[in-house]
Amino acid sequence: MTGPVHGTWESAPATRWEDAFLSGNGRYGVMVFGDPNADRVIVNHHTLVRPNGGEHARPPALAAELPSLQEKLLAGDVTAAERFTDGRELQWVQPFHPAFQIRLSRSAAGTSGYRRSVDFTTGVTHAHCADWSSKVFVSRADDVVVQYVEAADLVVTLDHRLPGAPAALVVGQSIVRACDGALLTLRVRYPDSDRAYTGMTLIVPTGGRTALVPPGARVTGAASVLLLTRVVRHTGELDTTAHADALRDLLTDSGAYAHLLDRHTPLHRAAYARVTLDLSADPAERALPGSELLSRPKSPALLERLFAAGRYHLLSASGMLPPRLTGLWTGDWNTAWSGAFTTDANLNLQTASAASAALPEVTEAHATLIHGQVAHWRDNARAIFGTRGVVAPAHTDGESGHIYHFSREYPLHLWTAGADWLLKPLVDHDETRGDRDPRTAAALAEVARFYEDFLTRTDENGHVVVVPSYSPENRPANASWDTINAAMDLSAARHALLTAARYHPDTPDADRWRALADRLPPHRINEDGALAEWAWPGLADSYDHRHLSHLYGVWPLDEITPYDTPDLAAAAHRALELRGAENDSAHGHLHHALIAARLRDGDRVAHALDQVLGGDFFHASLMSAHYPNRHVYNADAAHSLPAVLIEMLVQSTPDRLVLLPALPAAYPQGELRGIRTRCGAEVDLTWTPHSTTAVIRPTRTHRVELRTSSGAEPLDLVAGEDHVLRLGAW
Repeated sequence: MTGPVHGTWESAPATRWEDAFLSGNGRYGVMVFGDPNADRVIVNHHTLVRPNGGEHARPPALAAELPSLQEKLLAGDVTAAERFTDGRELQWVQPFHPAFQIRLSRSAAGTSGYRRSVDFTTGVTHAHCADWSSKVFVSRADDVVVQYVEAADLVVTLDHRLPGAPAALVVGQSIVRACDGALLTLRVRYPDSDRAYTGMTLIVPTGGRTALVPPGARVTGAASVLLLTRVVRHTGELDTTAHADALRDLLTDSGAYAHLLDRHTPLHRAAYARVTLDLSADPAERALPGSELLSRPKSPALLERLFAAGRYHLLSASGMLPPRLTGLWTGDWNTAWSGAFTTDANLNLQTASAASAALPEVTEAHATLIHGQVAHWRDNARAIFGTRGVVAPAHTDGESGHIYHFSREYPLHLWTAGADWLLKPLVDHDETRGDRDPRTAAALAEVARFYEDFLTRTDENGHVVVVPSYSPENRPANASWDTINAAMDLSAARHALLTAARYHPDTPDADRWRALADRLPPHRINEDGALAEWAWPGLADSYDHRHLSHLYGVWPLDEITPYDTPDLAAAAHRALELRGAENDSAHGHLHHALIAARLRDGDRVAHALDQVLGGDFFHASLMSAHYPNRHVYNADAAHSLPAVLIEMLVQSTPDRLVLLPALPAAYPQGELRGIRTRCGAEVDLTWTPHSTTAVIRPTRTHRVELRTSSGAEPLDLVAGEDHVLRLGAW
């Protein structure tokens, strides 16, 4: 490729934090404005959530009342679940917030030749003009924010004053001489709490003079200035001595910046470079700044860059935890929806490309969140349902996995499909690498035990009934939010039980779990010919909604496919046709596209992409918004887009490989390299209007079904033996 496909650039500094270029290592995230005379770098850290009472909240103790609720729902009381509560008010999880901004100011000077950029292959943001230059990255090797500035005169301060910062924060600052420069320390304690965080920036000039100008330091005459920053969240007071010493230990006798970059780059580049997409875009368009390219929503160059940016940002936001609603970045303390991990749609959509786009780092971060909260998931199951096993929350701040965020309109405490939904990416990861993680096996067994205890009610046909049952975040047209046999719950229960049995094949549990799965009712097709969102007779669909939970069996599951269950696939497609966009949420459009790709509808994939690319969802940073016109900073579109593009080009199961299932006509040629599949092969795919070539590199030996435009045929994969498939026009 030519041009800045693996990066983006602008010819002016960011004036809004939403347009700041991003870097991160999965723990720290920074937002770089790139202003030569008054630069700002906002520092974020995954641990920074503000205490609001959620840290002490527990799930409601409702198990004793569950049988009564079930009786009422089965008897036809469609509003019974509205009273299934302990009376608490809606409690949001602890909100994610920024730490502070590092301010770099100098006397006003010329800005001729200005340019700022971010290199996706290294994670380095770079801004420069005639007499000033700044480079910023977050080290994967040393877990530190690194800044390298060349300026004749520079004042450095740490400033907690960001939009929405509570007035009652208790803030203390100090500055001391260190390493011929200075050490700045900012201590922030939350109101009415003993919890706090402390930021430290070590200022290391090369030459020149450093003067202490509280609350910051002024460096004059230096050839360059290196800034190293860390943040620590803590309880009570923090002795910063060891942390300051650790920053000094990162310095070398010479070339500290180059040394730190050399340690970081191989770790970042190796992950980022595994997968690439080339849509044969116009080189002149590839060379455009991001803001101008965004004004050309039909340009293949835009889709190339957003694919690259999406993988870059997803990788950068994932480490100690997976991405939040805002990834790992915010410049405002008032983050929408608490900047939480919203698990009933958003988290799985954002991480949907992790297995196929060769980012196991993302899956490991996802696994860390899950396995760190399993004990809380057990508490949820016992308190609300009186069962063994686990029930996952729909919202979490990353610290607590307890269910306490719910209300009458959002009875999220009764959503039982969450554990299966959250474990599905870990199962995909295992299938891709050909090995089973014992942690995933153990968690799946706990989900199955929950269903053994929960699925005790039966209908007149002898099927077990999911009651209460919830389809996030929708309700039937003729009933309240929580009812019976939501399609997602049926699919999740069936998948969890059968998957747990596969992970534990030689145990008595496996037979029981398979037998229970067989007793679940089938999906229902409604009078419109669509797969019904609730399989219980009499519950009417509500089509205009942003969520597509009822099509969980299509994506991400393989329960409903055009190949194995064509009638159900047709009904699912009809349900997709009838689904409205409600409030035009980006995640709704891209969820729609993922399902359409599984149903081989390239036109519908193209329409969903058009809604997002043409809806002004992306900031100049190439991070996205939740709504059109760049309203509400949110990572859903940015992180989910790569998954959509992969699904329209390559799909897989452990026993099937599908090539070009839903290619939109707007992209007649291109190349996708490095894709991982669940059938244990790496795939490079090249296509033109006249031919298609797939290079398949198997890692295990077995027979799969190959699906192309010509139909199906068996393909014998042999570990270590590459296959080159040449196909005709698509």
